[in-house]
Amino acid sequence: MHTEWDLAHTDYSAPPDRPLPAGLTDSEADWHQRLEQAPNGHLLREDANAMLASLTAGGPVYLLHLTRSLDAIRSSGHLLASTGCLIGAVYGSPLTPLPGGVLRPHNLGSYLLDARHGLASRRDSTPLVIQVTPGRPAPVKGLDYLRLGGIHLWTYQTYRHFLTAAEDDQVLRSVVDRVRVAAPFLDKLLHNASGGTTPNESFIDALAATVPVLPYLGYLYFETVAEYLMLHSSSRATREYADCGEMNNRLYKELAFSAVDSMGTLFDLGRFYPGHTRLLDLIGRIEPGLAASAADYVRRRMSHLFAATSLTPRQDIRNFTFHTAGLGTLAKTAPRLLGQLIFREIRLLDRYPQLYHCFEQAKALQAWAYWNKEGILTPFNGVSPKGEIGINPACPNARFTVWTAESCRQGLLHPVEQIAAVPAPRLVPWLVAPLRNRTEEERWSKRRAAPT
Repeated sequence: MHTEWDLAHTDYSAPPDRPLPAGLTDSEADWHQRLEQAPNGHLLREDANAMLASLTAGGPVYLLHLTRSLDAIRSSGHLLASTGCLIGAVYGSPLTPLPGGVLRPHNLGSYLLDARHGLASRRDSTPLVIQVTPGRPAPVKGLDYLRLGGIHLWTYQTYRHFLTAAEDDQVLRSVVDRVRVAAPFLDKLLHNASGGTTPNESFIDALAATVPVLPYLGYLYFETVAEYLMLHSSSRATREYADCGEMNNRLYKELAFSAVDSMGTLFDLGRFYPGHTRLLDLIGRIEPGLAASAADYVRRRMSHLFAATSLTPRQDIRNFTFHTAGLGTLAKTAPRLLGQLIFREIRLLDRYPQLYHCFEQAKALQAWAYWNKEGILTPFNGVSPKGEIGINPACPNARFTVWTAESCRQGLLHPVEQIAAVPAPRLVPWLVAPLRNRTEEERWSKRRAAPT
């Protein structure tokens, strides 16, 4: 029997078999075959993807982790986990050991090491090399954060009384209001997923107009475009990375930072919503030959993903409309979408810094228990096996060795000093203001207050 944690993981060693709502034109197997037949689709297989292959080999795995808290790590002896796409893992990227004790970063790691790119918080960071010795081969099951809606909903239902009555009412009213305003486009997604057609240009423009109302769609939108770029790129760099068994992460990094001017200050995919013309322009700058087919791919793929990750298997998507969906209907028919929306609404509360551990630690504890049961020591972002990989800090049998490192002109990492530190099953403290986009939230508040 599938559990929510099973549903939230993609096993790259087996054909997909997750239960889906009725009425979908394509099955998961259809899309799995389609993706594997893309020019770089072989990188979805464990025998062709270097990161996946290293997990199944059973030997030591080397990861790059960037930290701005080296003094705290030295004094405590602990590497703490963070939230995000890996829930409660110590975030990193793969390293390949070379003769002479040096290590070659995965292209994602080399991007993060380049101070000219990426988030401002990555700059002035110290690279750490972490050797993880698992003792046995690991399953290639990656965590897909787009499928965490059921877990978000369970967490809210279990801990909702940490909210005041006014906060709880604010969260639920806002979710229902957002769905009501977004309903025309949400129904359009179901229409496309069930075999209907919408002109690509109007679909993308309607998507762009709806993301500010329902920011979760920005995450689906971005991951769909990122998947398209990585699987279909034929650039020289992409081919060179593929020869090393790596997906080209620089494609979607360039997309994100080009699409949103302030993404380097706050990496929030809820702000990713280029319209049709803008999307084609962004992709054309990255790789001109990919622009022509991008919109059609986004329409078909995103429609399927939305339906598959939002509605229960008991629901026929052809007989459902979001126009009349109140809270009870969403909880019964689209609980995973409801969970995603509630999760993001709670993060907008003024008290979220105080509530952070109440909700996030609960999910992390569940993730650690699931990973231990499944023998997952190094969970990875399973939306695509692109190189985002972390450490399960609660694994009882693993051995860890940690060094500080320096990079050379060739881009290789050289371990410098071994430090006495191990991953610990605790989350990093909440040190910054909650993620929110004031401009978009003010715009949404005015729209919600307007008469309908």
